Amino acid sequence: MKTAVIVTTYNRPDALAAVLAGYEAQSTKSFELLVADDGSTSATREVVDRFSMRAKGSMQHVWHEDLGFRAAAIRNRALATSSADYIIFTDGDCVPGRDFVATHQRLAEPGYFVAGNRVLLSDRFTTETLSKSYSLCHYSSIQWFLARMRGDINRLSPLIRLPEGGAWRKTSPDRWEGVKTCNVAVWRDDLVRVNGLDETYSGWGLEDSDLIIRLLHAGVKHKSARCAAPVFHLWHQENDRAGLAENQKRLDTILASRRVRAEEGLDQYGG
Repeated sequence: MKTAVIVTTYNRPDALAAVLAGYEAQSTKSFELLVADDGSTSATREVVDRFSMRAKGSMQHVWHEDLGFRAAAIRNRALATSSADYIIFTDGDCVPGRDFVATHQRLAEPGYFVAGNRVLLSDRFTTETLSKSYSLCHYSSIQWFLARMRGDINRLSPLIRLPEGGAWRKTSPDRWEGVKTCNVAVWRDDLVRVNGLDETYSGWGLEDSDLIIRLLHAGVKHKSARCAAPVFHLWHQENDRAGLAENQKRLDTILASRRVRAEEGLDQYGG
C-alpha cells in the first residue's frame, strides 16, 4: 500500500517547519509527503526546500496562486499529483506523533475512512515550542501530563493508547460530525469516486464535512483512530468566517440529498 501524507499550509513557515520535523522523525519512512501550499510566499518554499534536501522519502511542494482561502483546491491539486493508494490529510499546524503514519497505515481497511483527533496547544506553549524548536513527537507521557496541569494543552484523553483492533472503532460507521481534514485518511479510489473535495465552498469552513458526508453517501464508513493517532494542533487566531453561513447552506443541501460527487472537484486536475 503506497501512502501519501498531504499537509495543507498557508504563510506559517515556523509552524510548517515543526510539522515537517515531525514527519522527518516518523517511525516509518514508507510514505510520500506533499506540502499543499495555498499560495504562501517564498518563506514557505524555503522551509520545504530545506527539508526536501534531507528527506529520506519522496517530498513535493504543490503550490497555487493566493486567491483567498482555497484549501479544497490545493488538496485536490496535491491529490492529483500523487499516485498513492492511501491518502492521509493533515494541516501545516498539526504536529504528528512519532507513530502517526504507521498507525494510520495499520488502521487502513477497505470500505472505511479513518478519522483521528487532535490535542490543542495554548498560545503560550505554541510560542515556546516554536521559538525553542521543541520536538513534540518525542514528548513523554509525564511531559504531556505536566503540560496539561499547566494548561498548555486542552486534554489528555487523545494520548491514551487503546488497542488498534478494538471493535469499538467501528461503532459509529455513519458519523461525520467532528471529522476534520487535519487528521483523516481515505483510500484514493474512494476520493476519486466522490470527485475529491468540493471547491464551490467559499472561504473557511465545512468543506471537510462535505467530503465526509459524500463519502458516507458513497458507502464508505467511519472508522475511529482516536486514542491511536492524534496530532498536536499549534495555536493560531481563528480564521475569517465571513463565508461560513453560505457554506452551512451548502452543507445542509448535501445532508438533505444523496449526492456523492463534488460539483467542482478532483476531475479538473486529471486526478
